[in-house]
Amino acid sequence: MSTTAEKPASPNSGPPTSGVRTGTAHAPSANAGRKRKKSGRVRRLSRRDKIVLGIMVGLPTLIQLLFVWLPTLASIALSFTRWNGLDVTDIKSAGTENYEFISQNYPPFWPAMQHNVLWLAFLALIATPLGLLLAVLLDQKIRGSKIYQSIFFTPVMLSLALIGIIWQLFYNRDSGLLNFLLGTAGTPQAVDWFGDSNVNIWAAMIAATWRHAGYVMILYLAGLKGVDPALREAASIDGANAVQTFFRVVFPAMRPVNIVIVVITIIESLRAFDIVYVINRGTNGLELLSALVIQNLIGEGQVIGVGSALAVVLLVISLVPIVFYLIRTFGKEKEA
Repeated sequence: MSTTAEKPASPNSGPPTSGVRTGTAHAPSANAGRKRKKSGRVRRLSRRDKIVLGIMVGLPTLIQLLFVWLPTLASIALSFTRWNGLDVTDIKSAGTENYEFISQNYPPFWPAMQHNVLWLAFLALIATPLGLLLAVLLDQKIRGSKIYQSIFFTPVMLSLALIGIIWQLFYNRDSGLLNFLLGTAGTPQAVDWFGDSNVNIWAAMIAATWRHAGYVMILYLAGLKGVDPALREAASIDGANAVQTFFRVVFPAMRPVNIVIVVITIIESLRAFDIVYVINRGTNGLELLSALVIQNLIGEGQVIGVGSALAVVLLVISLVPIVFYLIRTFGKEKEA
């Protein structure tokens, strides 16, 4: 029998807490709940925010409508009309006569189409591989790489009109650098590089290559920097040499860059205008679709309907690579 008496509980002591967890010890306070509600609430845009957002969205949209979409729609509409470009009341419907005229009775049209195709082939087979070669060489971390990049990229910052003027000094028949190097400057044997219709298209494409190669070089340099070095190491371990590693591993890994460059090359071949217009206004062997558009829309003897029809043809051809690029881009996003 135990003789130890139990101590009575102190009146000031609380209820026993051993093994018992109170319900109020860890309960969130009312203020914490309010704060959590406030942090999760979406703040409404103020009047100032709406004005700023409207300007940021509306101004570029307005500029795009005024200078791109409205002229485009106007050109499409005018391509089905006859108009001298002076009096709006003289606009008359012509149906498809303008398209029939340029395809059947307009002598410069088909040579211009051929020159645009030739321009595309030259940029794709000469200028683009040259830009790729420059990018690969400059990616080898050679001394002075940044200087070389600046030198090759400098033509990209110049307009094609200015490039045409620069190359006129190089190709000049009597005092040009090229004929001087060939030893024919000032002689009857000197070649008129921009005046001879048999060679001027090639001279103009070389001048355009000078600019296009630098642009392609920068794009491929960015693509090469994004290739995982582990891919090259794995190819080296498998016994692949530098050429095999590039064409079988590195080049396929730059597929997004390749698609962009293909689209850019096609568009550049179609929008070539400045250089041939500076040389001889796109005549005498330098006919291009873009030059024909300007010849018919501006100057004496302007034919607005024919010029608009040529512009629409150029627009439709240009949309093909753009639509292809958009389909490939958004198709990949859906697959992801």
